[in-house]
Amino acid sequence: MENGKIYICGTPIGNLEDVTYRVLRILKEVSVIYAEDTRRTIKLLNYFEIDNHLKSYHKHNKESAGREIIKQLENGKQMALVTDAGMPGISDPGSDLINLCIDNNIEFEVIPGPTAFVLGLIQSGLNTERFTFEGFLNRKKSTKEAQLKKIKSDDRTLIFYESPHRLKKTLKSMLDVLGDRRISISREITKKFEEVIRLKLSDAVKYYKENDPRGEYVLTVEGNLEEEIIEYNISIKEHIIQVMGEGKSKKEAIKVVAKLRDLNKNVVYKESFDIALKG
Repeated sequence: MENGKIYICGTPIGNLEDVTYRVLRILKEVSVIYAEDTRRTIKLLNYFEIDNHLKSYHKHNKESAGREIIKQLENGKQMALVTDAGMPGISDPGSDLINLCIDNNIEFEVIPGPTAFVLGLIQSGLNTERFTFEGFLNRKKSTKEAQLKKIKSDDRTLIFYESPHRLKKTLKSMLDVLGDRRISISREITKKFEEVIRLKLSDAVKYYKENDPRGEYVLTVEGNLEEEIIEYNISIKEHIIQVMGEGKSKKEAIKVVAKLRDLNKNVVYKESFDIALKG
């Protein structure tokens, strides 16, 4: 028996009329549809009068459901996978199922549909030639700020997803780490109360002190616009010695190197243990 096939279907992120004819045909023809949230997907099926078998595949059952899906595909079933909204595999467990298919030599086909971060980028008015999608930042403040520090020097446009109850803290962390850059904040894309505001990060922090966040957000942030991003091709230890050679004491050199490299002074200090004090 030949293996079946699963279709990875992009579905509307708000306005149901954004679904494609191809996706609708596939959702009618397959044996079963796996959905991240069946309560949301049933609204789409009912709207287009599609009567089909609906089952759950989400982050909490992805291992057991994944094994079940692979078994059915090996028995020749034709299936579809949809997420809550948008493309399966973007900030959801669809990517795990795709890897399962690859590992088990199961055929799958990706059917295009709306993707929120692409729409947010286009709405932003920021550079669309080079960009990076970072998804959701970590909830923990220290980890979130460490993530932002890693991309601080990136000159590409930065795109993030964020939920309403974490938006204020995320904007504050962005301002503290990235500096006062331009940001476009897209809310409820393609839905009834869709809104886009374009401002500086400092103004965004002030705005949400007076306005409670509502809905799901795409944050599109300007990349680093400094004319030159310095990259050091020498070690921290060599850098300290180089600065000391310019007349600085070891203590002063540690401070200089830490500032230039945007590192904690203790990190630089540990690299200086076997460097002789300047006489």
